[in-house]
Amino acid sequence: MENSMRVGDIDVARIGLGTNRLMKTPDNIAFIKAAVAAGVQMVDTAHSYTGGQSEETIGEALHPFPESCIVATKGGIGGPGRGRPEVLRAEIEQSLRRLRTEIIDLYYLHRVDRETPLEESLGAIKEHRDRGKIRHVGISEVGIDQIERARRVVPIVAVQNQYNLSERKYEAVVDYCAAEGIAFVPFFPLRGDGGRKLDEIAKRHRATRQQIMLAWLLRRSPVMLPIPGTLSLEHLKENVAALQIDLTSAEVEALR
Repeated sequence: MENSMRVGDIDVARIGLGTNRLMKTPDNIAFIKAAVAAGVQMVDTAHSYTGGQSEETIGEALHPFPESCIVATKGGIGGPGRGRPEVLRAEIEQSLRRLRTEIIDLYYLHRVDRETPLEESLGAIKEHRDRGKIRHVGISEVGIDQIERARRVVPIVAVQNQYNLSERKYEAVVDYCAAEGIAFVPFFPLRGDGGRKLDEIAKRHRATRQQIMLAWLLRRSPVMLPIPGTLSLEHLKENVAALQIDLTSAEVEALR
């Protein structure tokens, strides 16, 4: 199993960090620095997370961003109309300021707005990509037809959907992304319950249940890049250590 993969033009470790609970405190600034030092190369945030404090914390901790690290953010969530081009333009500019960067490595359309055509929302993101303010574009909580529509507007390098042992709605999207070389970034990767079999496999590998959940995801697809959220350096190191767990085919099938 490969422990790294290509996202756009950067090779990154296949376990990242979600930051949806990250508040701007001295401890959390130090935590983000330590996370990158521990080997995390994908840090995921969003304009909406903790009222902007997540982006601000990452900007304070990592400015200037290491070349080996992708900081991904998202915009366009919160209700009908949030995918309008003028809303996205304003959110992108605010994210750039909060992150203290001239260019966002990876920018997702956070949700498809039912009141705004997908093409219009992505057109606003493409404008910033064409201006050199966004390097790569992704899209979140979408099906295959929406991904294909998006790709007709702008190249898509990552899809971020909910996916874990129990939530398997997007099986076809996982396989589509693998076939097309698009990173599949599952959020809430540690939700769900593998039951007794998960406990048995964890004991066999002398690992935690969460580590086995991550190892299963990594085996599920070569383009899988989980982003478990944590505010604990100890838990983060446990998550990253899941890269070293090699499940057998029988174990993968038992959990499936």
